[in-house]
Amino acid sequence: MNEEEVAGVRSGIPAAGQGASVTIYDVAELAGVHPSTVSRALSNAGRVSARTQKKIEDVAAQLNYRANPLARALPTGRTSTVGLIVSDITNPAYFDVIRGAEGAAAVLGYTLVLAESAESAEKELLIARRMLTTVDGVILASPRLADTEIQDVAAKKPVVVINREVAGVPSVVANIDAGVTDAVRHLASMGHTSLAYVSGPDRSWMSALRWDSISARCEWSNLSLTKIECGIPTIEGGRRAAPTVLASNATAFICYNDLMAIGLMQELQQAGVQVPDALSIVGFDNIFGSDFTTPPLSTIKSPLRASGEAAINEILARLGGTPVPPGRSELSTELVIRGSSGRAPSPAALAAG
Repeated sequence: MNEEEVAGVRSGIPAAGQGASVTIYDVAELAGVHPSTVSRALSNAGRVSARTQKKIEDVAAQLNYRANPLARALPTGRTSTVGLIVSDITNPAYFDVIRGAEGAAAVLGYTLVLAESAESAEKELLIARRMLTTVDGVILASPRLADTEIQDVAAKKPVVVINREVAGVPSVVANIDAGVTDAVRHLASMGHTSLAYVSGPDRSWMSALRWDSISARCEWSNLSLTKIECGIPTIEGGRRAAPTVLASNATAFICYNDLMAIGLMQELQQAGVQVPDALSIVGFDNIFGSDFTTPPLSTIKSPLRASGEAAINEILARLGGTPVPPGRSELSTELVIRGSSGRAPSPAALAAG
């Protein structure tokens, strides 16, 4: 044991390596300053002199001191954390949302706390209520909650919603019309006259919005459109939709998301249906791996990472009382054409099928 460690033991200050028991008062005693000076130095550099700042930092490092965010929150009410709740953590669509939010939070000195609702509105509400006690704000990504439930949570802490609009609650929703317009035009240019939308969960606000947008564009293009109810936004959901797809008169299908499109394509191919020779398929979101399929999936790309960044910037701007950063209105979708969408089959081929 060196002289500094002996001095620490004699004064009752834990030795280095015992960071769990070190407090701000221990750092203050060894540094010879008031605890409030330590707090200012370690929470916001520049609020004390450079000499005092270095002295406190050196002592904190020597004692292996680590700030407790919950303890810091007692006088300020802030924990420097933001909660993000996603409906399905296994859905690659959320990967970039999470990365975007985490990166933006880190830049601003915040930590992101992640939770999953597993497509359950009841679980989502329970998680949100629990989070309210430990985070400064909550981001809900594609929530399944009712508007009134979201508004109730927002009345207690700042809330931002991604891919959903709720009266009185800030939201981040990309313009889907641009990508949908290009997708419908692309399919029409390939000779398709009958389209179908394979829908997402019944409680999905975004699924309804995508149906409305596709409907409007098909009407404008004089294309027939039907809705195929599925409700399961997974690969398995896409597989289950295959029999209904085959029984329809459509030759091109736009799915609620890429996972459903991939599952549908896999099931059709196992049944001997060639994509895109017999049927064309377009997904939504452009998730990681959407180009790994055979053929690669055509899809409407969503600004996933930018949505996560925008949500963090908006919620932290509200926490700080500063104006919301510009740029959210620029979020839009775009069509990515790959191999799963092609020319409509000839009337002879349809008759033979």
